[in-house]
Amino acid sequence: MPGHQIGPPGRTPEDAEDIRLMERVGAGEEGAFEQLVERHQRLVIGTVGRMLGSGSDAEDIAQQVFVRVWKNAKRYEPRAKFTTWLLKITRNLVFNELRRRSRHPQVSLQSESDEEERPLKDEHAVAPDASLLEHELQQAVDAAIANLPETQRMAVVLRRYEELSYEEIADALDQSVSAVKSLLFRARTELRENLKRYLSS
Repeated sequence: MPGHQIGPPGRTPEDAEDIRLMERVGAGEEGAFEQLVERHQRLVIGTVGRMLGSGSDAEDIAQQVFVRVWKNAKRYEPRAKFTTWLLKITRNLVFNELRRRSRHPQVSLQSESDEEERPLKDEHAVAPDASLLEHELQQAVDAAIANLPETQRMAVVLRRYEELSYEEIADALDQSVSAVKSLLFRARTELRENLKRYLSS
């Protein structure tokens, strides 16, 4: 793809280790697969969870990502970073799940009952009001991100929470760097609009 760097230049020791592990996974080594999962489960579970919301669905999708890694290990070619390939699998499964949800919307009462049952007292909190406001703001930010179009949402999640570079996000989303910058600009504009009552206070 034009503008996408392919090949070993700039490869880090972490990238080289991922490639070594993938070669062993391709040969059927379960121990190498377990090491790969350990190295990258935070990235996958974090991304899936922020894209889909917490709960068993997110865990199921994260599990499916690694099942795909195992099944496709023999076909893996280290032309780009392993994490780029991993995030492409994550992206495809997450987007499929979001589309499935939009076709079959469900009303979940779970989060509401959880909120009611959650104790609010914290003996160590000096200013409970401040921590409650912070919690409310974080919920508002999460809700605003959840309302973004899926590609914008994934760009924001990878930039804000995983701290990936524009180039890494571009590779994961199959977009150009300028398209990613544009996605993020539009997303931030939308988020500022949705959060202005918090930002102005």
